[in-house]
Amino acid sequence: MHYDENNIFARILRGEIPCQKVYEDDHVLAFNDIAPKAPVHILVIPKGAYISIDDFGAHAPAEEIKAFYAAVAKIAADHDLQGKGFRTIANTGLNGGQEVPHFHVHILGGKALGPMLAS
Repeated sequence: MHYDENNIFARILRGEIPCQKVYEDDHVLAFNDIAPKAPVHILVIPKGAYISIDDFGAHAPAEEIKAFYAAVAKIAADHDLQGKGFRTIANTGLNGGQEVPHFHVHILGGKALGPMLAS
């Protein structure tokens, strides 16, 4: 699969679409989800062009992978989620429910989230 340079997250990274930024460094951008599913719902995206978590794991340099997951931990701490817990989700591909073809992680928290999947 070819990376789509016009996906919404690529456009956000280029500054063509605004976002409510909560964190940024050389490798990562994080912002509030526009349709939150929990009191805290933040999207964390690498600045590199990766379609999915498997693409990211296979092709991102170690420094970028480390920075990404360090950012997830920092964002969770900054939003006081670590004590009571939170959920991270990386939907991958059609069957995984991935809607935007740019690797991203959802951080959800601020309340009890219930079971992982509905039965």
